[in-house]
Amino acid sequence: MTLPPPVDLGAPLPSPTPSPEMLARLATRRSAPAQALTEPGPDAGQVADILTLAARSPDHGKLFPWRFVVLGPVSRAEIAEQLGAMAVAKGLPSKARAVLAKLTAAPTTVLVISTAAPASKPVWEQQLSAGAVCMNLEHAASAFGFASSWITDWYSYDADALPLFGVGEGEKVAGFIHLGTALEPLLERDRPDLTAITQHRP
Repeated sequence: MTLPPPVDLGAPLPSPTPSPEMLARLATRRSAPAQALTEPGPDAGQVADILTLAARSPDHGKLFPWRFVVLGPVSRAEIAEQLGAMAVAKGLPSKARAVLAKLTAAPTTVLVISTAAPASKPVWEQQLSAGAVCMNLEHAASAFGFASSWITDWYSYDADALPLFGVGEGEKVAGFIHLGTALEPLLERDRPDLTAITQHRP
């Protein structure tokens, strides 16, 4: 399966059309447990296509305030080992080491980094754009037949851990998007009561 050919800059885009398949995917979208993702995962070409689709996210001002780091199993295993030692040195609870299993299980992980900075558009809007990228990345992975898990953990916010992932000064982790195949069928979870969170105004 390949993406349609790119559209020339300034050329008209197709109008939205009804898509029962897309509705079905959205109606049953469910995150997988990161530690329960296994092979097969996306190959290099599929990862490139998934990132291409993820980058088509709302972005006020065309600032592209995010970037990707694709982490394979080797790099994640090395980083997890360093994080384990760091957790011990910092005296963190045992859970801090246990959650590292979520970092190493999936075949592929895409780290989405928010690069928001003061500019012509509010920083908050730039950060929201990075979140939209994470969600579109999950939808794109689903379209290729893969399950995904969007998570953060303590190392996403630890100043000593961030350099291990190449996160620079002023940047933030928007999410680790783990990609692969779910070991077991995903089960439905509670969903919000829309009447409690929705207001209609004339």
